[in-house]
Amino acid sequence: MKMNGLTKEEVIKRKQAGLINTGTVIKTKSIGQILYTNIFTWFNLLNILIAIGIILTGSYKNTLFLGVVVWNAVIGIFQEIRSKTVIDRLSVLASPTASVIRDGKKEKVSIDELVLDDICEYVNGSQICADSIILEGKCEVNESLLTGESEPVFKKEGDEILSGSFVVSGRVYSKIIHVGNDNYVNNITKKAKYIKKINSEILLSTKKFVKIVSFFILPIFALLFLKQVFVQNSEISEAYISSSAAIIGMIPSGLILLCSMVMALSTIRLGRKNILVQEMYCVETLARVNVLCLDKTGTITEGKMQVKKFVSVNEKYDDKRFKGELAQYIYAMENDNQTSLAIKDILKQPDTLWNCVERREFSSEKKWGMASFENSGSYYFGAAEKFVDKDDENLKDKILQYQKQGNRVLGFAKSYEDEKELLGYVVISDMVKKDVNETFEFLKKQGIKIKVLSGDNVYTVASVAMEAGVEDADKYIDASSLDTDKKVKKAALEYNIFGRVTPNQKCLIVEALKEAGYVTGMVGDGTNDVMALKESDCSIAMKNGSEAAGNVSNIILLNSDFESIPQIFNEGRRDINNLQRSSALFLMKTVFSIAMAIIFMILPFTYPFEPIQMTLISSTIIGIPSFILALEPNYNIVKGKFFNNVLRKAVPAGLSMVINTCIALFVATVADTSDVNRGTWVFVGLMCASMVELFVVCRPFNIMRTILVVLMYGVLFVCIFAFGNIFSLEQITFEMIIYGLITYIIMLIVRMFMLKKAVG
Repeated sequence: MKMNGLTKEEVIKRKQAGLINTGTVIKTKSIGQILYTNIFTWFNLLNILIAIGIILTGSYKNTLFLGVVVWNAVIGIFQEIRSKTVIDRLSVLASPTASVIRDGKKEKVSIDELVLDDICEYVNGSQICADSIILEGKCEVNESLLTGESEPVFKKEGDEILSGSFVVSGRVYSKIIHVGNDNYVNNITKKAKYIKKINSEILLSTKKFVKIVSFFILPIFALLFLKQVFVQNSEISEAYISSSAAIIGMIPSGLILLCSMVMALSTIRLGRKNILVQEMYCVETLARVNVLCLDKTGTITEGKMQVKKFVSVNEKYDDKRFKGELAQYIYAMENDNQTSLAIKDILKQPDTLWNCVERREFSSEKKWGMASFENSGSYYFGAAEKFVDKDDENLKDKILQYQKQGNRVLGFAKSYEDEKELLGYVVISDMVKKDVNETFEFLKKQGIKIKVLSGDNVYTVASVAMEAGVEDADKYIDASSLDTDKKVKKAALEYNIFGRVTPNQKCLIVEALKEAGYVTGMVGDGTNDVMALKESDCSIAMKNGSEAAGNVSNIILLNSDFESIPQIFNEGRRDINNLQRSSALFLMKTVFSIAMAIIFMILPFTYPFEPIQMTLISSTIIGIPSFILALEPNYNIVKGKFFNNVLRKAVPAGLSMVINTCIALFVATVADTSDVNRGTWVFVGLMCASMVELFVVCRPFNIMRTILVVLMYGVLFVCIFAFGNIFSLEQITFEMIIYGLITYIIMLIVRMFMLKKAVG
């Protein structure tokens, strides 16, 4: 059937009528959304309300903390826009396209440029981008992303194919019947592309902590304020200012911003290396992966096939006849995969092509493809063992020898009634990538297990894996011998190399590893990898792979280079390790503020701090250092739970600050000082304890950390000695300096002893 498709004028009319496939490409946040999410937050609202109250008291200097809030928002907006720019630019390179016929010519267009009644061509690996009716051809469609069912569904002329499904075999021409939000996939998910929810430990734990703190903030503020007004008989304005200082200290307002900023910077750095991160928190997830599953072809090997030998095994077929009929099959299939191209390089197109009446593209489930010709019968091409006589031990041994050398052996057979008779086979090689050994050595040192899942013969896969340096590549199994899901899941924990794996078995293997407690990563590029990519904790696709694989993956390697994997692991580990260090500073302040608020509800004193004083500590000890430390290279293996690791550092640090502050309060009380003088003593105690914690967090020292500590100490000293009145501090006396120096040294010794004991 001659396909003309729509004319240019018809396309324009449909676009003007709004009959366009918009809303099908998932985009990054708009500038407006970025501004909204960074400005209109719960903590920003709380800070603004506190500031309004302080302004009403006339103590304008105590609104300085708003500068930190604004600065946090500016940084967050700037980094998100930078990240958006990089992702949008790279997304153009990775964006899905459709093969469409217009004005009688085939062309590629973005899927959101399709219009109603467009005629599209779909082949193996194509994702259906709009609900359509098949006009010509047959195919098998995987609808697992829509229905959860993994079995391919056969579709023929007149059948409907749904957006969100993808073709696993065959070739069809179909007419679009729904566009945009009218598509089936949009009706059930409001998205035309499957996006996996990221299980980010950092994001979930920080949000949970923020919610818990939010629950306590207002009650503590109310109790502290009422106690100071009705018990201490403080002025309402003074009580409000000091109570506000307690609340400001509790708010970890920069924590979520810090996490987002660090992840955004990783996204930008990886983007510069042609790695598209479709969800920035998945970099963290990959860094926690301890089992990496991957395909062989295109990952370990170049994916560039080369024919080594044609072998005829049927006495009725000489070499010429065997190659001639194989050529008829190859050119009838109209398939330009790497295997077909390698054969076409040697076997030229016959002068007269046979009339093909039926064709079935290669299926990962069946392991063969088929073409039927008028007056010539049906031919099959696929895994050699599917066609070898089970009693022909000699032939099986010959094929096995080729496979053990890392070659693929594909059989060519003809059907006679219900039986398939092998005519011969083709030996094809695929070179192992040059630097892949270094990548596997890196993964081995990181303690990451490798599972190779391939549809090829198990001996071929094992041989290639051994050559590539995969650890324990001698633990292999033919997955076709695993006839139940239970056996597949059991084998997943016992073997590392799997041959003749079906797409469903790949998914089961990933599922079994997750059930066993592993954090799983999946690298794939084919349609047969889609279900496993979807099931894994973190999925990586190659740009030169199928559309369906890219659409369900968290990360896309735009250069299709497996050697990029270590860079992603390193970025993730850098993020987690640095965020653990920096988050401890934020939580340290929160622990301190909550504890001090509770203590001063009991003690017969007003809360000794003002917001401007907490702003000084927050900026010099927490804010600036945490952002700088979060950008350092740190590629250590991630151990333990993020929040547990942070609390182990933050709680002792916060309590140390509480103890030193209470000691300073005791000294000031014994000396019978005024409230203002007492506040200065207490601030000196807090400052010295905070300086100790900054010193502890920055260990081990390098040039950058040394400069950071010296600079922050210097800023603190300048502020309290030169601008003490601005920060509501009295003149720093000689006694305060001696006290601060002694407590600094003692606390530093105690903290270092505690850390040494914890490590020991």
